This record gives sequence, structure tokens and C-alpha cells, in this order.
Amino acid sequence: MIIRPHLHWFRMLLAWRGSVLPQLLPRLFLIVGISIAAVAIHDHLFNITVNLSTTPFSLIGIALAVFLGFRNNASYDRWWEARKLWGQLLNDTRSMTRQLLTLPREPLASDEVQQFAHVLSALPHALRHQLRKTAPDEDLAARLPAPLLERVMASRYRPTTLMLVLGEWVQRQARAGAIDPMAVLAFDRNLNSLSDVIGGCERIGSTPLPFAYSVMIHRTVYFFCAALPFGLVESVGIFTPIFSVFVAYAFMAHEAIASQLEDPFGTDENDLALTMMSVYIEDAMRDLLGEPALAIPGPEEEQFLVN
Repeated sequence: MIIRPHLHWFRMLLAWRGSVLPQLLPRLFLIVGISIAAVAIHDHLFNITVNLSTTPFSLIGIALAVFLGFRNNASYDRWWEARKLWGQLLNDTRSMTRQLLTLPREPLASDEVQQFAHVLSALPHALRHQLRKTAPDEDLAARLPAPLLERVMASRYRPTTLMLVLGEWVQRQARAGAIDPMAVLAFDRNLNSLSDVIGGCERIGSTPLPFAYSVMIHRTVYFFCAALPFGLVESVGIFTPIFSVFVAYAFMAHEAIASQLEDPFGTDENDLALTMMSVYIEDAMRDLLGEPALAIPGPEEEQFLVN
């Protein structure tokens, strides 16, 4: 995901990274080629003439805009729900850290606190790697002791295994009398909330938009953009490539953006910055525990963040 300060209106016109224009350039050049061919045919450089009325393009364009709007709304809903789930993950992590420090009858030993905190800090990293289907070895090894790391890596669903370990920690403290039953219920509510977050992320990641719906819009967009020059050439003449590319960019860009947002956990430039979010969640825990802050680059540094 690209995170940067708000740009001046003129710099926004020239923004390159973070837009979908780079991936659309080959397709737009194809539309330019078709437009040049349409102009050449219209000027009778060949023995055939193809002139189409703009009326069907107006009707199809309106319908296509409506379908693209639905597609973009559906994709953005998935993206925003994913962002809210990771916001809930931050809230639950802070709540459990606060409970770790305040609910025990007596202050816990530092090793007990660190054991719980290390497992909790590893959870967002494990969830990020599960959603992106990447190897979590390095991130988990930096936060978990060797025996626990081996147990977690042996499981198929590592975030839920870490939740199980947190539940076992709460159970041990309850049996030892360090926390009362009401505190156990408070921990359990947040563990259930964490389970809802993980399940919600898995639901988004494993359920894409229906393929038939996506491919129908994709085919219609490209057929419309390829045929459009032949409908414009009669009215705009040699300016056909300019208008055709402009319209094609608008339609193709909307489809490309929707395709990126459909999978918010990927690594495209408009997907969620899960790496930064994981670090931020861990840093929020460290702040409550009184530990040194982690380095988190922000928009004020004018850096591009693609995580």
C-alpha cells in the first residue's frame, strides 16, 4: 500500500507510483493502434470503410459504468471490511495487554508477562503470512522461544494455534490463583474477538467475487474500448486516438483498481499495508509494557510503503 502526504492538485496529475497507469500502458497503446487503424480506414486508405454510430456506445457506456460501479463498490467493501478487522485486531491486542498488566491479583513475574506478550505480538505477523501465503519463519523466530516456535510451525493454522497458547496461559494463571474468574471471562471475550478477526480475514481471503461476474465486466470493457474508435472517428476525426485512450483509461483503470481491492491482503500498491500494521500493533503493545518503540515510517517522511 502507498502511504504518502496529500499531494498538490498538479502533482496528483503527474503521480505515477500507486496509480494503475503503469500496468495499463500496453493496453492503452493497443487502443492507440486500433484508433490509428480506424482513422486510416475512415480516410479511405484501404478499400473498406467502417463507420459506427455513437448511439450504441452511449447506451453500452452507461450500462458499463453502472456495472463497474457495482464492481468497485463490492471490491471496496471487501477492502474496508479487511481494514476494520485489522483495526479490531489492534484494539483487542491493546485490551489484552492492559488486562495482562491490571487484572492479576498481584503483579505477575516478568517472565510470565513476557511469555504472554511475545505470543500476542507474534499473532498479527502469523496472520499476515497466512493471508499472503508466505513463510512466517523469520518473523515468528524473532518473537517465540524455540519449543513454542516448533509447535506453531507444525500447525496448519498458526494464528489459531497462538490463540490456543494464549488460552492455555490464562488457564494456568487461573489454576495458580493469579487471576479470578471474572478476569478469565475478560480474557476469554477478547480471545473470542480475536477469533472473529481471524475468521473474518479468512472469509475475505478465501471467497473472491464470483468469476462469471468479473469476466463478464472484463470482456465488455475491452470490447467496448476496442470498438469505440470506430464510433468516434466520424465525429472527431484525427483526434480519435486521444478521446479513445482517455475513455479507455477511465474504464480500464476502474476495472484494474477493483481487481486490486478485491484481494486486500495482497502485495499490490493499493492493498492493505499489513507489514506496517503488524509492526504498529506490536509497537502499541510495547508502549503499554514500557518497552522501547519500534521504528515505524510514516507519511510525513514522504516514503512509499508497499507492504
